[in-house]
Amino acid sequence: MTSRVLLVSPAMSASLRRARFDDGASIEDGGAARARSAADSLPSLARVLTSPAVRCRETAAALGLDGASVPELAGLDVGRWRGRTLEEVGAAEPEAVGRWLTDPGCAPHGGESVRELCARVARWLAEAPAPEGRTLAVVEPEVVRAAVVDSLGLPGSVFWRLDVPPLSVTELSGRAGRWNLRLGRPLGGPEDG
Repeated sequence: MTSRVLLVSPAMSASLRRARFDDGASIEDGGAARARSAADSLPSLARVLTSPAVRCRETAAALGLDGASVPELAGLDVGRWRGRTLEEVGAAEPEAVGRWLTDPGCAPHGGESVRELCARVARWLAEAPAPEGRTLAVVEPEVVRAAVVDSLGLPGSVFWRLDVPPLSVTELSGRAGRWNLRLGRPLGGPEDG
């Protein structure tokens, strides 16, 4: 049986706007309003899940969804860089940021490497999809990137080259080991099938 997993990126937040590593900030009012207006466009769902992040749980609530928070769907653990902007970290640790952005196995912040995140999301994808119907998960953009890397068997080096806009839908259909991918449809946008 074919499973369908819809990954929805969170609404805009001040942290996202400033390229700040997640600091627990809430989504912006405009992002919440956009999510509320897109709520009616969601397909029927068998299961709803969220990342534990505040902005993901708030986005789900704005969409009118009550989903279980799943630790495996947490965003990338950036250790001591949490709450700082990429610009701040780049000014203080330019070599570390350069390595981090080019080597998927590097974790100079003391947290999780991109490779580790991709492996975590791959394990979730192998076990999580509902056997019937759609699973919708509101997750951080880096979790969407990790799912794309895993589902297409891409090298981790492409991770940072995948853009995930706020309130976009990335759909996986198939099953673990054989996924088809539909990328970046705006939430509330047309669905072709």
